[in-house]
Amino acid sequence: MSPIRVAIVGLGKIAHDQHLPAIAGSPEFELVAAATLAGTLADVPVFASVEAMLNADIAIDAIAMCQPPQVRFDAAVQAIRAGKHVLLEKPPGATLSEVEALTRLSDAAGTTLFAAWHSRFAPAVHDARAWLTERRINHVEITWKEDVRRWHPGQQWIWEPGGLGVFDPGINALSIATRILPRHFYLHDGTLDFPANRAAPIAAELNMIGMSGAPVHAVFDWRQTGPQTWDIVVDTDDGTLMLTHGGSRLTINGMARESAPAAEYAALYHHFAALIAKGESDVDRTPLRLVADAFLRCRRRDTDPFDD
Repeated sequence: MSPIRVAIVGLGKIAHDQHLPAIAGSPEFELVAAATLAGTLADVPVFASVEAMLNADIAIDAIAMCQPPQVRFDAAVQAIRAGKHVLLEKPPGATLSEVEALTRLSDAAGTTLFAAWHSRFAPAVHDARAWLTERRINHVEITWKEDVRRWHPGQQWIWEPGGLGVFDPGINALSIATRILPRHFYLHDGTLDFPANRAAPIAAELNMIGMSGAPVHAVFDWRQTGPQTWDIVVDTDDGTLMLTHGGSRLTINGMARESAPAAEYAALYHHFAALIAKGESDVDRTPLRLVADAFLRCRRRDTDPFDD
């Protein structure tokens, strides 16, 4: 079969670090165009807007939306109305209602819509999910701490409303937890730390509860220096599972399990191709719903200003 002709919207850090290499390495996709406010590519035409790209004489089957979530909705609407399949980088939208609107629009148009929770494709996540399926969960501890200056240099949009602040990386942890835990869990309460000069939190602590009553506790922090921490520890009736390094390493009862090399975005694009081939969509909103609940339910605590 001919490769899927894909375009990218937004040539920022995530596009250059992950999307462009994944597309270049995939036999299922061919990059044919891009749209961005700034930046160029050597081998494909780059347009100043989605509208200009769609109006150009270029055959496009699918579009990957890699721009900040606050401006993604209008671009995705244009793409879907033009009959294109759409991949939404995480988080899939600035609000749940936006994602719901895109889902309904895509369903009506008969196109594929994919909310791409890339951390679910980390190499150890599948095996962690399989091991936990038949076990009783006693307690879950999520620790997701990183240095915002290292991973998000100059990205001011993450501090603005809709940018999610520390939940931009934290939602990766929630996407993994909602994938590997066999039963639904919900937010009970928590705390969000807001710097005095920012509109989004720099840290958060969430107290969640599983349907069996098991506590699910999460701590997110953007002020970590030195080694970074992306860990999920699950205590069960059959021992302890540790999923570390963002889902790439799995240890069960102290024994390390062998995992495949990390290739999240290669697997993500392979899944996108499969969805297109089957005429299906995959728009799980559960991780974003937990974040939305946190802004509704958690206590706000003001902290000192933060400068990056």
